[in-house]
Amino acid sequence: MRARSGLAAADAQLFWLSRVTPNDQFLLYGFDGRPAAGALEEVRHRAEALPDFGLRVVDDTRWRYPRWEPAAVRDEQFVVHATPIGPGDPGALARLPHLDATRVAWRVHLFEPNVVVVQISHALGDGTRSSALAAALLGRPAGVPPVPAPRRGSAVRCFVAAARAHRDPPRPPRPALSVNGAPAGVPVLRTLLIDRSRLTGPTVTVAALTAIGAALGGYLTARGEDVSRLSAEVPVAGPPTDLARNNFRNVGVGLYPSLDRDGRAARIAADLAEQRRRTGQPAVVADAAALAATPAWLLRWGVGRFDPAARSTTVTGNTVVSSVNRGAADLSFGGCPVAYTAGFPALSPMQSLTHGVHGIGNTVAVSVHADSVSVDVEDYLDRLAHALGLPAAT
Repeated sequence: MRARSGLAAADAQLFWLSRVTPNDQFLLYGFDGRPAAGALEEVRHRAEALPDFGLRVVDDTRWRYPRWEPAAVRDEQFVVHATPIGPGDPGALARLPHLDATRVAWRVHLFEPNVVVVQISHALGDGTRSSALAAALLGRPAGVPPVPAPRRGSAVRCFVAAARAHRDPPRPPRPALSVNGAPAGVPVLRTLLIDRSRLTGPTVTVAALTAIGAALGGYLTARGEDVSRLSAEVPVAGPPTDLARNNFRNVGVGLYPSLDRDGRAARIAADLAEQRRRTGQPAVVADAAALAATPAWLLRWGVGRFDPAARSTTVTGNTVVSSVNRGAADLSFGGCPVAYTAGFPALSPMQSLTHGVHGIGNTVAVSVHADSVSVDVEDYLDRLAHALGLPAAT
């Protein structure tokens, strides 16, 4: 068990936001075969040996940041579901209860016989760190990155430095479209599996964005919407830091649906490269330092002013695309090798359609998480399958 320590500002912000709009991460792993008896108990033993899985959040005063405290692994953190789920329709995940990190910060679900879902509070880690934690539960020998120790500085000094560091004007926001309506129906989850070799482009992320640009552009154009400024909100890793468990920022990337595939891929790749270049600029570094130095009461007040019912005519991106490479296919469960992995970025008050792009070994899952009222999911999924060069979704 680790000694108690305060949450970093970025982690506390996500913890407080989870009370308003759920942001748990669901990391799905499918395995080939029928696991041996005792597979879930083996996962529990690993959890008991890893410090990150022995923590819960304590938030008992408005004047200080929440803190991590030791917590024993509980029976309730391992849930077996009799109903199986497959890669094409993991919709049961949308019905899982969200975590209260003051009680448990993670949970493992087994959908019999061979699908494991690791549910993790966003306060415990971003997509990259959570993937490393889940992999450790499922047998990867590589260690989890060390837990950062939050550092507080002078808020005034950091805010002044951040203001002085800004030189390049930010990318202008894009007009909101129908997929930016507030979710009003039943969430729908779907996953398309594709061999990595079939994703043409400089990277898997660019290839997936290129396909999403074609599919979403066609879907919205058919509904009479203007897609000339269509874009995606993409989480990108921040500059190396030990300030927080969550180290990313969301950037806008154009999707260019009017261009042919090669032209669209080139523009998307250029946008991503430019946004990643910006992550190392003094302004971004200074912004992170300013957030880390924000007094707890001030950040809590700011998060408390978030109104999920408020609407905006502009957005950073019309959809979210979260892409994480989960490494080699070296995971196993009860002696069964991993076949695929997937993830489903949460919907939000301004996002009724999100995508996950997750690879393990040579298999990539392109996942869709959509609101059934705002999005004709079957129509969109067929368009996405076509753009990826796959048969129509069933």
